[in-house]
Amino acid sequence: MPLLTRWYIKSALAYLMAALLLAVVLALPSDLPSFIRFMNPAYFHLFLVGWVTQMIFGVIYWMFPIITRSQPRGNERLGWISYILLNAGLLLRVIGEPLTATNPEAGFGWLLALSALLQWLAAVTFVFLAWPRVKEKYRGE
Repeated sequence: MPLLTRWYIKSALAYLMAALLLAVVLALPSDLPSFIRFMNPAYFHLFLVGWVTQMIFGVIYWMFPIITRSQPRGNERLGWISYILLNAGLLLRVIGEPLTATNPEAGFGWLLALSALLQWLAAVTFVFLAWPRVKEKYRGE
């Protein structure tokens, strides 16, 4: 299993645990601090982007058909760039969502915009990495 796949899958499992822990905390009585009460969107991002998307990206990187023998999975650097962008965007979302909700006048909305941009760039980068593996036929090169 490639190192990048292991990082994606280990991160996915860590985000699954974080999402489930946050779900338990959010289910507690409503006298929680306001910061915690506004973490519901962050919970969904931890689950869908952190757990589901990273697991999918890791398995795709590992299991999709090879391109060539010399670079079976394509440009590994693109995979790492996608991994870093996705995780940076996700962590910014987890921090920025409650900050923006509890202090809308403080101007933390840019964190959410940057988070969305980083996650979008991660997805686009990963598509560039994975596309040749589903588009082309292996020619034994």
